[in-house]
Amino acid sequence: MKRIVVAGASAAGLAAAETLRREGFAGPLTLIGDEPHLPYDRPPLSKQLLTAQWEPDRLTLRSPDDLSALDLDLRLGVSATGLDRDTRTVLLSDGGHVSYDGLIVATGVRPRRLPGHGAHVLRTLDDALALRGRLGRGRRLVVVGAGFLGAEAAAVARGLGCAVVLLEPAPVPLAHAVGEAVGRVLSRAHLEHGVELRTGVTVTEATGSGVRLAGGDLVEADEVLIAVGSVPNTEWLAGSGLTVDDGLVCDAYSAAAPDVYGAGDVARWHNPLFGVRMRVEHRTNAAEQGMAAARNLLRPGARRAFAPVPYFWSDQYDMKIQAHGYLRGHDAVAVVEGDLDERRFVAAYRTGDRLAGALSVGMPPKALRPWRQAIAVGAKWHEVVGEATLAA
Repeated sequence: MKRIVVAGASAAGLAAAETLRREGFAGPLTLIGDEPHLPYDRPPLSKQLLTAQWEPDRLTLRSPDDLSALDLDLRLGVSATGLDRDTRTVLLSDGGHVSYDGLIVATGVRPRRLPGHGAHVLRTLDDALALRGRLGRGRRLVVVGAGFLGAEAAAVARGLGCAVVLLEPAPVPLAHAVGEAVGRVLSRAHLEHGVELRTGVTVTEATGSGVRLAGGDLVEADEVLIAVGSVPNTEWLAGSGLTVDDGLVCDAYSAAAPDVYGAGDVARWHNPLFGVRMRVEHRTNAAEQGMAAARNLLRPGARRAFAPVPYFWSDQYDMKIQAHGYLRGHDAVAVVEGDLDERRFVAAYRTGDRLAGALSVGMPPKALRPWRQAIAVGAKWHEVVGEATLAA
């Protein structure tokens, strides 16, 4: 393999590029990033950066010298706009193109938006800085979407002295992911910190002075943050012959086609550990899949399935939330340690007859370690949970 292109210069793309060099690839290596910034870490955007505890330079994943040592053809501020697999060419937004023998697609996702104008989203460094500059004591922020990103932003804004209204269409925020009982516990924390949480409401548009609800009511705000999910960046793959369905569809090895691999938020791959196709938008998975895709691209005869136990974390107020596994679509939840009402507990998740995930709130990391190990070996529910009390 003579030339490799990595499309996407965030955590997954950078991890892929570094792994390629570490594994001995010495040929031309192009790393394409649509933002002008050096690769940086995204999780702090809704936490330390938004609170102004950190400045942008602290988010940079690698120094200029570190990147220079990789001997990259680094194209920042340029996006991939098309893929011709017949000629093995990636088309670029600046009118240029780059050829490849191997390609890793790591183009990530972008925020889903709502009709209207004047609203913020929170995905990039520039997004976070723009929102940070508008928050402070006496300001009123409406957050549309009470998922983890919206909840983190709401918590930060309250800490900065903002009045916060959190709007969510579901009856219980995050119930689809963590279950109703855990969702209610997390919601209660927002109420106790003075957030006006309104569930079962649908926002139809941002107006510049707030948001309009489906019934016609206007919820006024100085600032609006839309946090209603994301869209995989796959439009540039149209006409390439690659399969796109809520992301770039990949097999268990993260391969989308011969010599084409996916990694990170954009990749929807078959995880053999859980027996399902999943797309995971979490920092740890991005780095791990970038490394796995790079190794499999370089050594097609010695490929290894990418079968991780996904991990994510969230910081809200004084709550440290951590989870291992695949919680979506679970059939039951059980509290296996601690107490829900005290917001200090471990909850286990069952899908079918197996342990599919575990989530902790307010617990040390070691509390989840045995549960992660059990998930990794495909433990049966009755073997590890037994008669624990099911959470309603």
